[in-house]
Amino acid sequence: MKLHGYYRSGASWRVRIALNLKGIAVDHVFHHLRKGEQRAPDFLALNPQGLVPALEAPGGVLTQSLAIVEWLDETVPVPALLPRGDAFRRARVRAFAQVIACDTHPVQNLKVLNRLAAEGMAEAAVEAWPRWVIGNGLAACEALIATEDGPFCFGASPGLADLCLVPQLANARRFGLDLSPYPRLLAAEAACAALPAFIDAAPGRQPDAE
Repeated sequence: MKLHGYYRSGASWRVRIALNLKGIAVDHVFHHLRKGEQRAPDFLALNPQGLVPALEAPGGVLTQSLAIVEWLDETVPVPALLPRGDAFRRARVRAFAQVIACDTHPVQNLKVLNRLAAEGMAEAAVEAWPRWVIGNGLAACEALIATEDGPFCFGASPGLADLCLVPQLANARRFGLDLSPYPRLLAAEAACAALPAFIDAAPGRQPDAE
């Protein structure tokens, strides 16, 4: 299989963590987002959205990080990234993941920030935007797992929620957000930081890191 990504892409990072947790080796193909390589015709033929990640799998090409991760979880079920045998808990984990992947990350990424600047928003306002967006998302996530046992987001092993959380916290730091209001999230992140699957997926450890 081939994973098309970019070292600093939060969505690509999620998939790298999932692959590592599953022990799945893939070939990596890199597309420099700041240089617009994701809009090259050969990549658009794989993913018409022009976004990373995209996974070339035996059955074809998969796009969207959460779809890729859930496919990996269904085809390689151990270790489980979603709770088995409990539809309600699976829905709770998915809800947490979607707060980040659907409502937080997409509206603080490079594409949106560039558009805000192009529309004439002042530089200070553009810089404040991701902090506001991420702060709202993390506040919701903190509340969603406030009563969940740790050390990870939903119990004793990492899963879909954790592999979404870790890249988003990294983005929060990059934009200068104060993370002290989110102790439960930071505790889950600390648990993840001790695992090779998360360590090896970090942006700075990727071949295309700058």
